[in-house]
Amino acid sequence: MSQNIVVIGGGPGGYAAAFYAADMGMNVTLVDLEKNPGGVCLYRGCIPSKALLHVAKLINETKEAKAWGVDFGEPKIDIDQLRAFKDKVVGKLTGGLGVLSKQRKINFVQGRAKFASSNSIVVTKEDGALQEISYDKAIIAIGSVIATVPSLQIDSKRLLNSTSALDLPTIPKSLLVVGGGYIGLELGSVYAALGTKVSVVEFMDRILPGADQDLVAHLQKRLEHSFSKIMLQSKVTEIKEVGDGLSVKIANKEGLIEEQLYDYVLMSIGRKPQTAGLGLENTQVQVNERGWIIADNTLKTNDNSIYAIGDIVGEPMLAHKASHEARVAVDAILGKRVAFEPLAIPAVVFTDPEIAWAGITENQANAKGVKYEVAKFPWAASGRATTLDRSDGVTKIIVDPETERVLGIGLCGPGAGEMIAEAVLAIEMGATVKDLALTIHPHPTLSETVMEAAELFYGHSSHLYKPAKK
Repeated sequence: MSQNIVVIGGGPGGYAAAFYAADMGMNVTLVDLEKNPGGVCLYRGCIPSKALLHVAKLINETKEAKAWGVDFGEPKIDIDQLRAFKDKVVGKLTGGLGVLSKQRKINFVQGRAKFASSNSIVVTKEDGALQEISYDKAIIAIGSVIATVPSLQIDSKRLLNSTSALDLPTIPKSLLVVGGGYIGLELGSVYAALGTKVSVVEFMDRILPGADQDLVAHLQKRLEHSFSKIMLQSKVTEIKEVGDGLSVKIANKEGLIEEQLYDYVLMSIGRKPQTAGLGLENTQVQVNERGWIIADNTLKTNDNSIYAIGDIVGEPMLAHKASHEARVAVDAILGKRVAFEPLAIPAVVFTDPEIAWAGITENQANAKGVKYEVAKFPWAASGRATTLDRSDGVTKIIVDPETERVLGIGLCGPGAGEMIAEAVLAIEMGATVKDLALTIHPHPTLSETVMEAAELFYGHSSHLYKPAKK
């Protein structure tokens, strides 16, 4: 007898779980607030931001082309058409997911779900109607919400978050990005390319504090040219609307406060879990002190009928992590012997240059006391990077000095996000640095920097001289 499965949330975790469960012959109900699956990633995150970043990259390359003897002139930006392009991308992908949902005969219910018990939910629809749905197993995939600083929240259209910034309300003359994480830097890069004077304020002593500094250094150097100002070890203490702008007070590490006027401010300090209103009190599901739902390595919660995946079960809050957790949860419901125990979950920052890493970082290795060695190949020695006029990159491999197994790989440079999959495969397969050195990579490509970094571990690279250790 087929099981009745309810999936709450239609993002990359939720729709992946619903689609896989349907393919496995289950009766699936998918509940989401939008008219089609997609979640934050497709509607207000990964996809629209990458569409805009593609445009930003093109604009920047037309300017850089002057150094190669090609002058395209000053770009003319039609903000309405640009917005329409972004919306078209979102509409095509979410609409496609709607078709796939129907093809799988999934019962898609648009509305807000709340648990009535461990085996039933009540969905409040847009018109206020209530629908009660019973199930054998449920999968919670509600994602996360935008984090805010309550003391800095004001009622102003000029105060943006990661959602409203993607709507491109205008091309402001000046923009302050609060937060030097990947979301703020990506959106800041878009606006800078469109002609906005962008400044960034970050509380930590560097941007992207989670990534290794030798990767971030290349990005920061480039951003210092494209951004107006990067203020580190600083924090915003007050925001208020003044005429046609926002007056912002910023305190530096010495405590000195400077007041500046910006057309718009983008608050981008990350995301957080939120389960309020989900009715978890009517189940056995528990959350930890940080608000994340507690689940084991099969993604089962403390309630035997309920599983949870994606952002709501903890970091890293990444779409591809949620999608893989979805398959594990469905397989666990089917009774298969499975566990979500990846050795590497790739992370990509889609700035220019891109930064990507998988496995352990140097920061993590040092924090955990893990012994390691680093093999590093600068892209200044890469023939392909030189043909692109982009030598601002590096490939590094973190190696276990005893076994020579690859523990982690980090990349900075154009296309780093496309290259990181090789690192994930190497780590998951237990590859050694010798395996990477012996793997023939095509020339000339950026991917061969992985091979050359591996060769440097043994003291040799055709395109970089490394004096022998005495």
